[in-house]
Amino acid sequence: MNPVADELHAQLQTLVGREIGPFHSWDAVNEPMVRHWCEAMGIDNPVYLDERAARASRHGALVAPPTMLQVWSMNGLGGNIPPGSTTENAYRVLEQIQAAGFPAIVAVNSEQEYLRYLRPGDRLHRSSQIEAVSPRKETALGVGYFVTELIRFFDQRDELVGTMRFRLFIYRAHAQAQTPPPAKPQRPRPGISPDTQFFWDGLKQRQLLIQRCEDCGRLRHPPGPACPHCHSLRWNTVAASGRATLFSFVVSHHPQLPSLPHPNPIGLIELEEGTRLVAGLVDVAPEAVVIGMPLTLDFIEDGDLVLPVFRPAR
Repeated sequence: MNPVADELHAQLQTLVGREIGPFHSWDAVNEPMVRHWCEAMGIDNPVYLDERAARASRHGALVAPPTMLQVWSMNGLGGNIPPGSTTENAYRVLEQIQAAGFPAIVAVNSEQEYLRYLRPGDRLHRSSQIEAVSPRKETALGVGYFVTELIRFFDQRDELVGTMRFRLFIYRAHAQAQTPPPAKPQRPRPGISPDTQFFWDGLKQRQLLIQRCEDCGRLRHPPGPACPHCHSLRWNTVAASGRATLFSFVVSHHPQLPSLPHPNPIGLIELEEGTRLVAGLVDVAPEAVVIGMPLTLDFIEDGDLVLPVFRPAR
């Protein structure tokens, strides 16, 4: 270890062992969140989901899956923390290592220990402690430091109910030969079929084509081979005027794809012609999006792909 590495390691050791907290939970342990977790993880254990079966078990009542331990007191989106939580920075050591020239970070492993089952109504809080920082290490990824965080979870009676050790590697990648900068990431490509080819071809001509039944005259989108109203297979198209209003919308925060803006407002657009489609909203901040706002059609290019987007009407 060189003198610079020795000095940084000594500085980091001053942050080891200090417990920071409490970090409270937003909600008590509750059945809806347990159900969502079990559905997402494919778990059907009746002691988590079936009150009658749980009463007949050794638990005597519903319990939460132990592996949900970390879920109950996680920070909110953007790092928001529940009222009453400490605002002290528990991760100064990570920031100090990164500021010293080790910008990359990767999770190594996580170890959890459960001291009792949690039940609906339990309210957890946690504390955080940097338990260990290794000397500088060289790995296949690069050169850096292994950091172990010890998180302790307590219930509403301040009794310890579980622990978690979470290890990270904060590192600087090995020097690599100079390579050309990567091409700009492309948006995900749509699946194009004979039924939808006309739609994508129209966009390349800067036209938003909507399918129209030749027999009953009704518009339909997304495109399909048969009219859902009269079942006719005969159809043609009409070019949308581009005037529209916002029927509904969502703002997508995750996952953050390099080819898409984030946060990413996505609208359910009601065209002047009377049909609707989903498209991106541009030139408007997510907090300024309002249902019913007038919109106008525009187009964006992404390589060989042309997409319709809508911006606030001027």
